[in-house]
Amino acid sequence: MEKELELSNIESQVADAVQQVIDAHPISKGSIFVIGCSSSEIGGGLIGHASSEEIGKAVFSGAKKACDKNGLYLAAQCCEHLNRALVIEKQCAEKFSYEEVCVVPWLKGGGSFATAAYHGFENPAVVEHIKAAAGIDIGSTLIGMHLKDVAVPFRLKDCHIGKAYVTAAYTRPKLIGGERARYN
Repeated sequence: MEKELELSNIESQVADAVQQVIDAHPISKGSIFVIGCSSSEIGGGLIGHASSEEIGKAVFSGAKKACDKNGLYLAAQCCEHLNRALVIEKQCAEKFSYEEVCVVPWLKGGGSFATAAYHGFENPAVVEHIKAAAGIDIGSTLIGMHLKDVAVPFRLKDCHIGKAYVTAAYTRPKLIGGERARYN
């Protein structure tokens, strides 16, 4: 019973973190929200050394609910063993013309969160690169390479999911043009 309670708490913490970013900086429907996740760190272990299938599924469930509610595509970042590739819906890959790669993440090669996404999405695709509008990084997995060029850090109300430290960011368009430019 206690373990189920912990997993439902992780699921709601993830959904809340995603919603906080969206509420602070509304993201256009159809945009991508990227999440990097160390289930090891959430459980109190060292990144890459204590993967948990159950935690990965709880994170995916919370993230998917929040993204679906807001009309966003979820991108699940794999671990470094798959070069931080991303699991997305095939429809997202087609919309943004992202080239698919041939790999199936699993617990020890891709990570528990990406594995949960691969098996939880309706029609999954794995791609190497995206440009997401916003994201959260659970356990220092380094999502910055998958955000649009100008990322703006965002401080969550609670900077932890389970025992993992969480950072968040949204993106904005570049300011160009120098001293003569005007901005909204």
